[in-house]
Amino acid sequence: MSIKELDAKYVANTYARFPIELVSGKGSKLYDSEGKEYIDMGTGIGVSIFGVGDDEWVKATTQQLTTLQHTSNLYYTSPCATLAQMLCEKTGAKKVFFSNSGAEANECAIKAARKYAAEKKGEEYYKIITLNNSFHGRTITTLAATGQDTFHKDFLPLTEGFLYADAGDVETISKYIAEEKIAAVMLETVQGEGGVVPLTQEFLSAVSKLCADNDVLLVVDEVQTGNGRTGALYGYMKYGITPDIVTTAKGLGGGLPIGATMLFEKVENTYTPGSHGSTFGGNPVAAAGACSIISRLTEDFLSAVERKHDYIINELSQCEGVKGITGLGLMLGIETVKDVNEVLKYCQENGVLPIKAKNKLRLLPPLNISDEELEKAINIIKNACVEVSANES
Repeated sequence: MSIKELDAKYVANTYARFPIELVSGKGSKLYDSEGKEYIDMGTGIGVSIFGVGDDEWVKATTQQLTTLQHTSNLYYTSPCATLAQMLCEKTGAKKVFFSNSGAEANECAIKAARKYAAEKKGEEYYKIITLNNSFHGRTITTLAATGQDTFHKDFLPLTEGFLYADAGDVETISKYIAEEKIAAVMLETVQGEGGVVPLTQEFLSAVSKLCADNDVLLVVDEVQTGNGRTGALYGYMKYGITPDIVTTAKGLGGGLPIGATMLFEKVENTYTPGSHGSTFGGNPVAAAGACSIISRLTEDFLSAVERKHDYIINELSQCEGVKGITGLGLMLGIETVKDVNEVLKYCQENGVLPIKAKNKLRLLPPLNISDEELEKAINIIKNACVEVSANES
């Protein structure tokens, strides 16, 4: 049986895969089972931020793998403690809880918010405000936090206690805080799965002030926006706000599963021994790889991310077939004149692998993609938008 036949026979039928079997890669290049070369503009949904087979990451993970691959959290290990120190020193967080995914990081944040509010205000303070068009994960509770009905319909009843407001609607959030028993507001600085839609400075500043004035925790989901993706270490830093809890995953691991929930001053002591846990959280190999990644996200490196952002915006904003561009850093959504699926197919056929977000072409290239490879990929994307538009007119 072929790999595709094996997949169809034995893997749960949850994915509508593209008809491409990837077998290897290096840097920003991927290769399929037929030897075709592609430029990676999706990085496994924002995970491989230094590309495939990054030498420093491979060295860090391999060295740890051959030393000690797992201990559980019954014991101390250096990579876990070192990574926590790095994250705290770079963000101002006080403590970090490690898990294995973005959904788990968000579950941890939700539990921390509810525990904090219950201890500080009373057990009835458990409701959390999230935004319509948000995405926070696929567990029953993070689905409940996700403000998109399409993700809810097959899994009701979901965890109770979530209220939704539109991005930009400060009035509704203020009303909820005044009238309901609110533990936290939880949001993404850029709604990735919602179409790569950044929140506005005015809205985030207003929500941050509302939270601070009413002792409501501000939780920022940086699962996709974090670790340099927006051109800042974490997206919230671009807005000049200080959250109480920040979650991240994806790019932090560089290809290995890891999630992190950063707890700032208000909630640093909310968790106590036994109140939360994870068998694999802070795994030495995943943490060693993450240390190698965080250590390289310097100001100079992030400036290069912004430069590449400007290049893409300049090139695509002048392109026929492009209606608009949203996003921050190297997390961009391209609204095309014609069907995005046809644009995506053209790109794949011509050696470029972007992904989608709703009706937009989503670009999440390696942060260190070379100027030459980026230029080649953008030219193919431009051709895709123009030729598909011409063919469908």
